[in-house]
Amino acid sequence: MNAQSSRQNIARILKPAGIEINGPNPWDLQVHNEQFYSRVLRQGTLGLGESYMDGWWDCEQVDEFVFRAVRADLYKTAKFGWKTVLEILLAKVMNLQTKRKAVDNIHRHYDIGNRLYQRMLDKRMTYTCGYWKGADNLDQAQENKMDLICRKIGLREGQRVLDIGCGWGSFVKFAAEKYGARAVGITISHEQLKLGREMCKGLPVELRFQDYRDINEKFDHIVSIGMAEAVGYRNLRPYMKVAARCLNDDGFFLLHTIGHPFSKTSPDPFIDKYIFPNCLIPSLKQLGAAMEHLFVVEDLHNFGPYYDPTLMAWFRNFDRHWDELKDRYDERFYRMWKYYLLTSAGSFRARNNQLWQIVLSKKGVLGGYNSVR
Repeated sequence: MNAQSSRQNIARILKPAGIEINGPNPWDLQVHNEQFYSRVLRQGTLGLGESYMDGWWDCEQVDEFVFRAVRADLYKTAKFGWKTVLEILLAKVMNLQTKRKAVDNIHRHYDIGNRLYQRMLDKRMTYTCGYWKGADNLDQAQENKMDLICRKIGLREGQRVLDIGCGWGSFVKFAAEKYGARAVGITISHEQLKLGREMCKGLPVELRFQDYRDINEKFDHIVSIGMAEAVGYRNLRPYMKVAARCLNDDGFFLLHTIGHPFSKTSPDPFIDKYIFPNCLIPSLKQLGAAMEHLFVVEDLHNFGPYYDPTLMAWFRNFDRHWDELKDRYDERFYRMWKYYLLTSAGSFRARNNQLWQIVLSKKGVLGGYNSVR
């Protein structure tokens, strides 16, 4: 296919979304390299992201471009290169989140430097969706989210709570400070653990370098905030079994996870290669099958639209502090990280991705659970 035909094909694909090539709108693509068209036709979303990293195209509002493209279902017409197809097939037959692989997966994202995340996130370093009801800034939205979780599980002073995938310890620190809980958080990121322990000094908080599959002790409540996406669909059942094994009979397990409206067994090629290796967003069908005979669903709360302002706030922080970061990261990293944050915001804005908080009990609450919002 020649360059002119490739350009015409891309223009045809973009037209239903109202996106033009070199058009006047902030969501239009400004193409700088004519090889862009054939590259995207060969490689689909991976080629689109990599060509942006390489400076082959720009867009004034990448988030709005993605919002329009996703809302118009353009992803259904995207093609995959042979390498992407091979990776999809491998994901179907291999467990890409074994204990050894999980450490490497986490290392490639979370151990790229705490300074980056300190400049990007809120003051508590919470790397999950904020709860923007009644909030007008990122710090308040994240405080709201952690307080919401504590209220949903009915956390009381002196109770012991586990956070599976605790990040830098933002939730366990909040639970100890505000609710008087005794908290344990586990992570398999060395960088997170080091900084998290510093942040939690003087509190009844224990942060451990530990795989979730190795936990075997009892807790009054368990939370897992933004961890299930890294578990992989093959491991969702063992993940749920661990939570059930470690939860007291009258406690709650709150699962906070990005959700997808249909089941997949392989991740987005760009996100998989550059951002979250072997990450897979679960569907309700996959989560439901994993928790059968283990848990009763007491509450399901979808506040996916709140991830859009969360991601946009992260991008503004990252962009504002870039001068403090560029001594360690190059321009290609800047474009990669910008693309990741803004495309994610556009996808949530289009409602292609969801954010679920699911409250689970082991035997069901007698008389019913009172939902908290």
